Amino acid sequence: MQTVLTTDEAPSGNTFDPWCERLRERYFPIEGLRDEDGPFQARLEVSSIGNMTVNRFTQTGSSRYTIRDNVVRKKNLRDDTLTVSLRTRGVAHTLQHDRTSIQRPGDIVIREVGPLDLHLCDFSQDFNLGVPRHKIENLLGNAKIYTSLTLEAEQASTSLVTSFFAELIRIRHELSPDTAARMTSIGVDLIVAGMADRLAREVPRSLHGTLVVQRAKAYVEAHIGDPTLDPAQLAAAMGVSLRRLQELFKEQGRQIAEWIWERRLNIAAGRLADRGSAHRQIADLAYGCGFSSQSHFSRRFKDRFGMTPRDYREHARLRTDA
Repeated sequence: MQTVLTTDEAPSGNTFDPWCERLRERYFPIEGLRDEDGPFQARLEVSSIGNMTVNRFTQTGSSRYTIRDNVVRKKNLRDDTLTVSLRTRGVAHTLQHDRTSIQRPGDIVIREVGPLDLHLCDFSQDFNLGVPRHKIENLLGNAKIYTSLTLEAEQASTSLVTSFFAELIRIRHELSPDTAARMTSIGVDLIVAGMADRLAREVPRSLHGTLVVQRAKAYVEAHIGDPTLDPAQLAAAMGVSLRRLQELFKEQGRQIAEWIWERRLNIAAGRLADRGSAHRQIADLAYGCGFSSQSHFSRRFKDRFGMTPRDYREHARLRTDA
């Protein structure tokens, strides 16, 4: 990873204030406060995996960082990305939307761009993944429901996410752009699934039905390539009856089968428009989205988008080249 900020560049003595000033200038509109006197060292490293930004933040010495609401409004900060923090060392306390998260090694927390209080204790290190907001909110709803909610390391899905991204970060330079994009997409699906499980234990009972639907949608995203995926299989995976799941989808104005086919077609359209997938045969894309035959895929695709998959790919290419 490339080091972009470090206290090694600061003059000896007070390293904390220059560190905060450089963070404000280049990255975050923060205010900083030391908990104690003594040495302070910090380093910010950045990298990327496909289109996902990754940074590693390391510091020695307890401190507090604050982003205030008036600063967020004044600077009109972009909020189209959510930060998924994977803690590797030390303890962090995050306060956002009146919810406090205590994050220990192995834990995960999601933060958004906005008012924030962050307390880092002693020696601290975490990896921060920049995930497009819509990729999480489309499945889990408004980020305010789950920002600053800890995914504990003891939760099996949390361990799966941290292991997956640790390995992905390690081998990132060995991956082609297309493979890296697919792997990060899988990683986001794992994050969504883990958060959906966590939310089911957190929110009021009145929201339980909504969360079941959100978990079901996350499951569809993660298993979109399975041609056998149908409403009955989805209900079984959610641990509810098919009738109950149908009722929950209907409350949101949807039919389960309709949703599954819509996601298959929309994901296929996205892959057809992706220049990184230009080398892949249309039949491979169809099978990868759960269609059992290319003819079935072409027929449903044309019904949905008004043109064949081949024509859709060509129109997408011309738009990109224009």
